[in-house]
This record gives sequence, C-alpha cells and structure tokens, in this order.
Amino acid sequence: MGVTDPAGPVMDRDEVDRALARLGAEHEAIETSLLALQDHAGRRLLEGAELTGTTRERWTAADASITLLWAYFDAYTDALRSAREIRARRRWSSREDLVELTELLRGESVTVAGSATATANAPTLLSAAGRLSERFSLTTLVDRMNELYATSLDMVVTADAVWSALPARIDLLAAELQRTRKLAHSVGVRPGEHPAGDDLERITRTLTKLREDVVSDPLAFWVPAPGSSAPGGGRPDTTVYDREAQALEEVRREIDAVLTVRQDAEARLIRLRDVLSRADRTLAEARTARGEVLAKIAATEVPVVSGPPTALQEQLATAAEYRRGAQWHRLSPLLESLEQKAEDELLRARESLTAVTAPLAVRAELRGRLDAYKAKVARHGLAEDPFLIERYDAARRMLWSAPCDLRVAEQAVLRYQRSVAEALGAPRVPQQSGPEDRRGE
Repeated sequence: MGVTDPAGPVMDRDEVDRALARLGAEHEAIETSLLALQDHAGRRLLEGAELTGTTRERWTAADASITLLWAYFDAYTDALRSAREIRARRRWSSREDLVELTELLRGESVTVAGSATATANAPTLLSAAGRLSERFSLTTLVDRMNELYATSLDMVVTADAVWSALPARIDLLAAELQRTRKLAHSVGVRPGEHPAGDDLERITRTLTKLREDVVSDPLAFWVPAPGSSAPGGGRPDTTVYDREAQALEEVRREIDAVLTVRQDAEARLIRLRDVLSRADRTLAEARTARGEVLAKIAATEVPVVSGPPTALQEQLATAAEYRRGAQWHRLSPLLESLEQKAEDELLRARESLTAVTAPLAVRAELRGRLDAYKAKVARHGLAEDPFLIERYDAARRMLWSAPCDLRVAEQAVLRYQRSVAEALGAPRVPQQSGPEDRRGE
C-alpha cells in the first residue's frame, strides 16, 4: 500500500495527471492486497472456528478492521472515480476543474459512513467510535487503511502460522503415542501397574488438551520476534509440545528396555545363576581354607566366613517367576538390581577368600625367601657352613611345622638372612622386630 502527496497549492494539469496515475496504481495495489487478505486461508479458518481467549478478542477487532477496510476502500474508489470523471470533462481542464480536483485529491474530500459497532471493535479507531460519518483526505485515508491492513494481516498470518505448524505435529505425536501405548500394553506396561503406563496416560491427556487449545486460541501459542514489525514476525510456541515429545521418548526408551529384557531374560537369568554359584563356591573354598589356616597357623586372627545370602536366591526365584508369567515390566528392574548385587556378592566372596588365606600366603612367602637364601649360600660355596645350616634348619622347622607361629618363624628367617649377609661380607640385614638371638654363636 502507498501514500499520496501532501496538501499543496492548486495543481496544474500535469500534476493532476501524475497524481491520478499514481492513485490508480495505488488503488490497484490496495485492491490486490485486500483481495489477498479476503482469500487468505487463515482468515477463512478464523471465520469458521470457535475461538476463545486472546484469539477471540483479537479476531473481533481484526474482523471489524477488515470491514472498515472495505468501506474505506469503497470510499477511496469513489473519490478516484470522481476525480477521473472531472479530469475527463475536458482535454485541457479549466481553472474551476483544477480547483475541484485539487480539493478532491488533497483536501478532506472523502466522507465515510461510520459504524459504531465496527469502530468500537477496531482498536486503532477508538476516537471515531460512535460517529455517523468521517471525513478524510486521500492521504489520511490511505494511512488509515495501511494501519488497519497491517494489524489485520498480522493477526491472520500469526493464527495461520500456528495452525499450520502445531496441530499437524501434535497429530503425528498422538499417532506415535498410540503405537507406543499398544506396544506398552503388549509387555505389561499399564496405568496403575507401571510408572511408564501412568506417563502415557498423562501425555495423552496433555496432548488432547493442547490440541484443543491450539485450535481455539492459536495466538496464545505465538512468540513474537523481538523488534520485528513485519506481519507474522515470530514463531509458534512449542514448549508444551516439546516437553511431551521428550516425555514420550523417555517412555519409549523404557519400553525398549523392557522388550530387551523379554528377548534376553533367559540368558541373563543363566548368567545370574552362574555368578551366584561362583560366589557360593568361593565362599565354600574360603570356609575350607579357614579351617586349614586355623589348623596350620598359630596365634593368627582369621576372619569368619559368612554363608551365602538367601535373599538373593529368593529374588532370583522371583525373577524366574516373573519370566514365566511374562511380567516383563517387573522383571526388568529386578534383573538390573540382581545383576549388580550378584557381582557385589562375588567380589565379597573373593575378598573373604583372600583375607582368610592371607596367613598361608605369608608362610609361603617366608618359605620362598628361606629357600632363595639357601640357594644363594650354595652358589657361594658355603653350603656346608655349620652355623648357617643350624640357622636354616631352625627357620625351616618353624615354617614346616603345624601349627606355625608366623611371628616367630619370620624372626628365624630374618636371623638366617643376617647370618648369610655376614658370612658373605655384605651389609647387615636391618633388625625388624624383637632382640637378636646370638645364642650358639
């Protein structure tokens, strides 16, 4: 839409002809814009929809504005037709014709019948509300039409943008929701029995309400672009939609996990039984080793070995029962918990075995050290040294006797080490515990 020239002195014929040409082009542009607005899909939808909230309020104003637009356009058309008729009277317009044309083209010569209801509903025309008629210059009339057209088009384009974007996406998500509900039902995920089933019910209610709200009040789901003055500047507000889409994705992942459980349940149960069996065997070995340690090692604190936990076996039996009953939604979290507990139980059994057999490991280390020093003595030709033989035999008797006192045996091995070091002329082995026994030297 354009703007006419401002008021001025009496126009000459050339100015009139140029103004009429400009006004004709302007009239054509305005008519094209109004027809496009009249045929806009968004406007037709707004006319037929049951609107609520913000959209209802703004459409009431926009509809009144569109009605006024056509009234203004008709008045503009009549004024342009009158001007053309005056100009067509003579090839060379007289002074009186030019004065009349100047008044018509630049003065407040256009009278528009007012409508109290229409002007009251149009927010830009509140000052004109209740008037029987209004007078405009063509310039003012075009400005008014531009203003009404911009606000009306913005409202129509905005509503159409929301309707074009959100309902279709909501319908697609609702279709995916129905497929997910059927799949969830097939694996026992139902409302009241599984949290994911409750989530599906909530998502269903939310999407149904969201679609109703979007259809009846699209402008409530519009985020204007900051600083934008163009009609329809902004984007649809998809916050609620995005949140529910994410919630549905999380439910789908959980159902996929349940489906995976259904496919892998037997193999996982077999692995669970194997892990728990290994833990039981390890604990049994630890109990046997504890008896051996108590018999062979003296003056040593040996930790007590507990029995296998019956709770895990009971939970394993429950998991097998869930599998037989196809209660996959219950089996899934139970298997995850059992797998972790079984690994923890196997680790505990291994730690028990290590703690129980620690004294035997110490004795084996002392025996290995004693034999290593004996071999060293032999390499240096001192295998027949009576003093070293005596120290070796004393340490060996302690290490190979039952029960073995590890503290005393360790002191005997250290005395033998020091004796070997002295015999070879090496630095003395440091005293580690207890006074050195020099008897028999």
